[in-house]
Amino acid sequence: MELDLKQNWPAPINPKPVVIVGAGGIVRDAHLPAYKLADIPVRGVTDLVPARSKSLADDFNIPGTYSSVAEVVAQCGTDVVYDVAVPPHAITDILPVLPDLAAVLIQKPMGSDLAHAREIRDLCRQKRLKSAINFQLRYSPMMLAVKDAVENGRLGELLEIEVHLNIYTPWHIFPFLIPMERVEFAVHSIHYLDTIRAIAGNPNGVFARTMPDPRAPQLAQTRSSVILDYGDRLRGVISINHNHQGGRKFQSAWTRFEGTKGAMMAKLGVLYDYPNGEPDELWFCQNGSDWQQIPLIGNWFVESFMGPMRNLQRFDSGEDEKLYTSTDDAYETMALVEACFSSAQLPGNELILDD
Repeated sequence: MELDLKQNWPAPINPKPVVIVGAGGIVRDAHLPAYKLADIPVRGVTDLVPARSKSLADDFNIPGTYSSVAEVVAQCGTDVVYDVAVPPHAITDILPVLPDLAAVLIQKPMGSDLAHAREIRDLCRQKRLKSAINFQLRYSPMMLAVKDAVENGRLGELLEIEVHLNIYTPWHIFPFLIPMERVEFAVHSIHYLDTIRAIAGNPNGVFARTMPDPRAPQLAQTRSSVILDYGDRLRGVISINHNHQGGRKFQSAWTRFEGTKGAMMAKLGVLYDYPNGEPDELWFCQNGSDWQQIPLIGNWFVESFMGPMRNLQRFDSGEDEKLYTSTDDAYETMALVEACFSSAQLPGNELILDD
């Protein structure tokens, strides 16, 4: 059975140049390589540390560096797209400086918590920004293909969504996580919560636990379990362990989507030997047939990072009618994350043990 599934977001006809706000590692490792692949021009960069701006500009042949966001706005106005890649707490410092009606892509997560996400959403509404959050996993070739397959009935009625991670994450390369009280749901599993929402919609509620691990003693949480309540037809579950010490043999980083007619398995390749990674994989099985591998045109890292910027550019120019990860939509992902943290604080049902 041949499958012709959507795997990428179409390119804008005449993309605006991009200005980078925040010259951190994710920009260097993912944003700029993806924009090069997508033929999206980058005009300049600004950062609170001028040396970081200069280093990024030198390494990626970016023509301009700016001393501040205000300087960018004064020179560029709404003629550029603002790629705001800063820590969550800094987002609400930057948005008020941007010109009304500007196109802006904001790095995930959308703020530090739901109250902060609400503040970001409301600022974007007040300034009438064309604003999106860079939830990029849902734009990856494999997840766009899964969404296409689900929407076109390839799996029949969707009955099962499972995310299973049993991996080793090198936490020492993320020192900024050490002081955070909210880690696993807010920084990592948010990708899966957002992607599941994109494919299956919002659940009715959640049951969740997240916890630390003595093998990663400096982090607040590195293990999580989530049950997504979609009623009595669709079962959604997320099981996460970032601290597996047994080597590659039994590591796992897969998502499973299963319906009445078939199933798909997606391998999250970047999570094996992170950040080196392995290629993503996507497999399809029609009931009663053999598994077949779906050739992918790219990986989560870095090809998925093309999608949010392409969609924003096309929405800004009128080529797309909808922002797939608009700040309004992303707020609902943040509400789901908040529900997970809230559920994790609730006690479980106690056993009734008769004497």
